[in-house]
Formats: sequence, structure tokens, C-alpha cells
Amino acid sequence: MTRTFFEPDETDEFEAAADLLTRRCLAWADERGLAADETVLAAALESRHRSRDGRLAYWDTEQVRRFLLEWVPHYVVAPRDILEAAPESLLTFLRYLDASGLRDPRGTAVADLSSAVTQAEYTAALDDPLRQSVAKFWTQAALDRGVDLENRRAVEKFQRDVDAGRVTFDAEVLDRLVEARFTQPGPDEERAFAQPPIALPPATELAEAAARSEIVRQLAALADWAGADGRPLTASGNLRPADARELVVLLETGEENLRFRSAVELPRVNLLLTWAKKARLIRTSKGRLYRVAKSVPLLRDPEALLNRAFEVFFELGSVVGAPAMWGSSSSMVVDSFEELLPDVLNSMYGLPGPAPVVRFQETVWLACRQYYVIDAGGFQEEVWRRQVDRDLVAAFEALSALGAVELSHGPADELYSSDLTEEDQPLGPEAAARLLARLAEPDLLLARLTPLGLRATRERLLADGRDAPLIGELATAPPAALLGLLAQHYPPEAAAVELSGWLAVPGQDVETLLQAVRDCPFRTRASAMLGVLTEVLPDGLSMLRSLRADPVLGPLALTALLDGEDLPPESLEDREQLLLLAEGLLNLLELGGPGGRPPAGHRHGGKGCDGSDRGCRRLWAS
Repeated sequence: MTRTFFEPDETDEFEAAADLLTRRCLAWADERGLAADETVLAAALESRHRSRDGRLAYWDTEQVRRFLLEWVPHYVVAPRDILEAAPESLLTFLRYLDASGLRDPRGTAVADLSSAVTQAEYTAALDDPLRQSVAKFWTQAALDRGVDLENRRAVEKFQRDVDAGRVTFDAEVLDRLVEARFTQPGPDEERAFAQPPIALPPATELAEAAARSEIVRQLAALADWAGADGRPLTASGNLRPADARELVVLLETGEENLRFRSAVELPRVNLLLTWAKKARLIRTSKGRLYRVAKSVPLLRDPEALLNRAFEVFFELGSVVGAPAMWGSSSSMVVDSFEELLPDVLNSMYGLPGPAPVVRFQETVWLACRQYYVIDAGGFQEEVWRRQVDRDLVAAFEALSALGAVELSHGPADELYSSDLTEEDQPLGPEAAARLLARLAEPDLLLARLTPLGLRATRERLLADGRDAPLIGELATAPPAALLGLLAQHYPPEAAAVELSGWLAVPGQDVETLLQAVRDCPFRTRASAMLGVLTEVLPDGLSMLRSLRADPVLGPLALTALLDGEDLPPESLEDREQLLLLAEGLLNLLELGGPGGRPPAGHRHGGKGCDGSDRGCRRLWAS
């Protein structure tokens, strides 16, 4: 199908799709008298492909700013007039995505993106020589001097002129660009793993769950205990022992029998004090502990308070983890807490059931070993390993008290050991064998994200620019966009739930979806859209049979019926065979452009092709 998402290694497939979209957009713009330049359009697609999420048709304010203020100045080589008109070309492209049903509706509406970057901002970024790459520095210099970049001899002559000192350039700028190449990140972003769609309970259930959170109750009680008048602190800035004992009782930390000389020796109280400070609920000033005045509305809103507590949890490594050992300033997990814990929660996100904590302990231990030099097999390694395991359990227990993680005990599901016997499993044979032995134990600590934890983790994923679909968010999406997203990003079960929710909205029905398939300007995409309806609708096959005589969808329905072996080839009428032949020609024209040939290296039924255009295959066979 005409896809708008490709994995980083699908280079040929992406380039073929980018060429098709650029071609179609240029024709669409020309028909309407809109500004559009091929170089800019190709660069816009490249910028989204080489991004955190890789969604070509998803655009919001951040992505527009990244393209115009970072990508174009850094990479795009073109005459000045084309560069200056890049914002207009981008806006045309966004309008085209919307008009053709390709735009991801979860992004920002096109009308709201037109002012995402002011002309003054863009001009300043374009004129800043330090925003360009080293490659652009030289390529743009050659282009500005009239060098034909497609002419190898002309480019080689330019290189000789540079070497001979016949080309003047700003050596200081070049030196700074070379330095930046090794010291600063460029506009390229590392692609993140795609996350599966999740479902969340109604908002009222989430609010009720937040109100039951132990940490939420304790943080609110602690801030109110500090109050507007404050509580005195010792000379070292800690609570007085009497006040610490009072908090133990008030907050029910279970530390009544602990002997201590300082409040920091009470782990639970110390955790809550640090958590409340990080969440800006309490503050210290002139030897007293006060409630932050602006936090009062937050303290009366359990859901908002829980979200704030979750946001700052990743800054609590020093009070969640074990004390320092072996002369180090902190434990291994504490040193990398802000990097490790988000990765752990991201790994838990979307899992079908409780996961064994030992699986996360193993991967965290392997990650820690990359940053520490440890005597392999020695006593030190054993002690460090136990501490890493304890620290991760302590983190899960804190999140459980917050209400973001649910802990239980039991055997591990086979899912979590099934990949450990594969040859290409990433942990290595020693770690895999060790983990398999632990996973065989009958009573393991299991962990899963609660709905509150799922929602909070999803918010972090979205803030990181990642795709994190939520069941129900497409309930009012345009029909073409809905079917396109379901075809590319949703497994069948999730697609069925999302489609059911869409059909439950008054005025939205199957015929509206079928019309969107008819209106789709891409035949391979239309085939995939129809395939979604066939697969997830209870009467999908009957619907497909009824479309056999449809003047627009007939060829697609015939192809699907033949591919699914629901229609004997010998039963085709002459007219239907001609329709399939015409459909094959349309597919060829779509894939190969005006020349009518498939892109180089294209193989029907192979990688990058959905293999459903049987008419096309028959054409080649004939």
C-alpha cells in the first residue's frame, strides 16, 4: 500500500513512497496554482522519516519548527529563492496531505500550523551559517558559484579549485562547523520503538483510583502538616527528631520502631520529604519547612497531584536506591536512575499481562555493566548485582504505592521466556541461561502498569515525540485517515475496537468508510483500507462479495476475494478479467510514475509490496 510509515532500514520502500508523494503533491499544487518545490517536499518527507516516530503524515508545531528552523538550514541545498519559499512549499504539502486523506488527524490542524514559524524566525535561521552541516557548507558554496552538482567533472574541478586556494570561504565558520559535527547533535533523531495501542478506563475511574493512592494521601498530608507557618529545621536543615516521629505516625510509614538520630535515617519519611520537595509542594527557607502556597489547588486535586508526583519520580534515585557501596558516591542504579527507569516503564507499556520483575532486573543489570568496570565473577560483582536487583524492586514498590504499578506474585507467562532460546536473542547465552533458570521458579514477583501508570507513561512517550496510540482517540477522525491508520499501526483486535467506537458515533457508518475508499487517490492504499474493513467487520466477507459489481471498488474486491481464495479464478467473467488487468496497469503507473514501470528493485509480493495486486502479476506473466 501507499504507506506513510517505514522502518529506518526500509530505505528503498521509503524512497519509492517519497517519490510518489512528491510527484502527486506537485501535480496537485500545479492544478491549484500553489507554491511547491520538489527539493523542499522531498526534504520534508526525509525529515519526518529520520525522526523519533517516523510518521510522514504526522505534523504538529514542533515538527514544523524542527523542519524550518533546523532541517532546512542544516541539510537542504538549493538556490536562495527556493530556500526562502520553503515555508510556502511546506504549507502546500500539509494541505495536500489533508486533501488526499493522508494527514494523521492526531497532529495539529493545517490551519493552526500556518503561523507555527514566523518569517523573521525562519530568515534568521536560514542566514545563520552555524546551523548548516559541513556537507551543506561545501555543496551550497559550489551551487552558489554556478557548479552543476549533477556534473561529476564540474564538481571535481570545484574540489581542485578549493584545494588550490582559488575558492574563498570563511575558514572560521568551517572550523566551528567541524567542531559542532563531533560535539553537538544534529537534527536527526534516533528512531524509537513503536508502541502498541492501549485502552484506558473512563476518566471517572482514573480519578477514583488517583484518590486511593497512598503516596498522594501522604504527600498532601505532609504539605498540609508543614503549612503556611512552617516547621523548624535543625542547623543541618533536617527535621527535628520529635517532628520526624510525628510524621511517622501521621503518614503511617511503619517506621515507629526504628531508632534514629536524624530524619534522613528514616527511609520512608526521607523519601516523602524529597518527593514533596521535587514536586514543589514544600520548600525550605530561613531554617523552616513551608508548604508552597501555589501548591494548594494541586493538593486538593488527587489526579493532578499523582501526575506531578509521577513526573518527578525519576529524579528520586538517591532516596529510592540503596546506600552507596565500595566508595562510590551512589549505587549503580541511582547513577542512571533517570535513564534506566523510563526505559523499564516503556518496556512494560502495552504488555498483555503482568511481567516477571527478574526479566527487567536482568536487562537493567546488563545496562549497568556497560558503565562500570567490575571484576567478572568476583565477590564485588555478586554484591553489585544484588544491589541492582534490590534498587529496581524498591523503585517498583514506590510506584506501586503511588498507584502507577501493580505488584503480584506467581509464575511467569511463557511469553517472557519464549525468545530466550532463539539464536538472535539480544541478551547473550550466559544471561539467557541465567534468566531461563529464574523464570522457571513458581513464585516470582510480577509487575504491570496500572491504568494510571499507562496514562502517565503515555504522556511521557508523547512528550518524547513517540507514537502511542490510544483506543478511542480516532472516534471522530476523518474516515480515510481512520482506515489508513488502522491499516498501518493497529493489530486486528485493536483495529476492531477502534472501528467499533467510530461506527458508534451518530452519522458515521460503513457506507461513509466505503466512500472514503472510493475517493482514495492511491490504489494500493485503497486496497489496504478495504482490507481493514473486510478483516475487522463481522460481515466483512459478505460486504466484499457485495462490492464485486461496484464500478470503483469492484477490482479491489475481486482482488481481495481471489487472494483470500474466496473466489475461484475460473468463475471470473471476461469483464472482470479486464477490470483486473486495468487495476494492474493502475498499480504499475502508481508505483513507477508516468513511465509506468515499477521502481528499481521492486518485486511484487516482496518487501514493500502488499502482494494483493494479482492483476498486475497476471500482466507480467502474460
